[in-house]
Amino acid sequence: MRILVSNDDGILAQGIRTLANTLHRAGHTVTVVCPDRERSATGHALTMHKPLRAEAVENLFEPGLAAWAINGTPSDSVKLGLDALLGERPDLVVSGINCGANLGSDVLYSGTVSAAMEGTIEGLPSIAVSLASRSRCDFQPAADFLVRFVRALEVQPLPEAFLLNVNVPALPESEILGARVCRLGMRRYRDQFVKRVDPRGVNYYWLAGEVIESEEAPDSDVVAVGEGCIAITPLKYDLTYEPGIGLLGARQWEKIFGPLAGG
Repeated sequence: MRILVSNDDGILAQGIRTLANTLHRAGHTVTVVCPDRERSATGHALTMHKPLRAEAVENLFEPGLAAWAINGTPSDSVKLGLDALLGERPDLVVSGINCGANLGSDVLYSGTVSAAMEGTIEGLPSIAVSLASRSRCDFQPAADFLVRFVRALEVQPLPEAFLLNVNVPALPESEILGARVCRLGMRRYRDQFVKRVDPRGVNYYWLAGEVIESEEAPDSDVVAVGEGCIAITPLKYDLTYEPGIGLLGARQWEKIFGPLAGG
C-alpha cells in the first residue's frame, strides 16, 4: 500500500520516525511529508502569504523511505505532498504518532487530526493516531497497532473516505485492553492566560490551563482511553448541525428581515 505520512510535531519527532519506519518495514511504500518543526494546535491553517519550501531529508528514516520537510503547517504538508511532491496518488494518509492525546473537542485544534482530514477532503481514507501521554513516549505499541489496522483495511476497505481518529493509551502492549469504536467525548479546559512582562516592559500573555474532568458518555473516546482501550472514532469534515436546519427552517425569516433579494 502507498502511504503518505505526516504529523504536527515536526520532522525530528520520534513519533513520526517510529510510525514511518514501522510501516516501511511492514512492506508499505511510505513517503513522509511533514512540517520542519513543531506545529501543534495549528488546526487546519494554511500558508497563504509566503512561499512554501520543501526540503528533501536524508539519513533520518530507514533507507528507501522518501521524506520531505515543509516550512508550513500540517495541512500545507499534506496538500503539497498530494498535489506537488508525490508522483503517484497514495492509497492512505496517516498522521502521527502525536505525543499527547487528541480526544473529544481537541480534534478542532489538532494539527495531527487536520493533516489527516486534508487527506479525507481529497477523497482518501485517512488515519490520525495519537499516544495519550506527553511523558511516557514509547510509540512502538501504537505503531505496531497501526500496522495491523492498515492490514485490516487492506483486506476490508472502507466503503467511503472518512477519517479515523485513533488514540492509544500509553501502556505496554500487553496491558492494552483492546480497541473500541467510539464517539467524540468533550474535553473542557479551564484556560489561564499568564500575564508576563518582556525585557522592554511590554505585557504579553502565555496560554496555560488544565483539563476539567466532566461526566462522559460510556461510549466516548475519553472513557475508552481512560479504561485502557484504544479509541477509534470516525470523523467527517461536514460540521453541519442537522437539527438546527429544521429549527431555523421553521422560523418566518421574512417577518424578521423583510423581503430578501432573490427570495
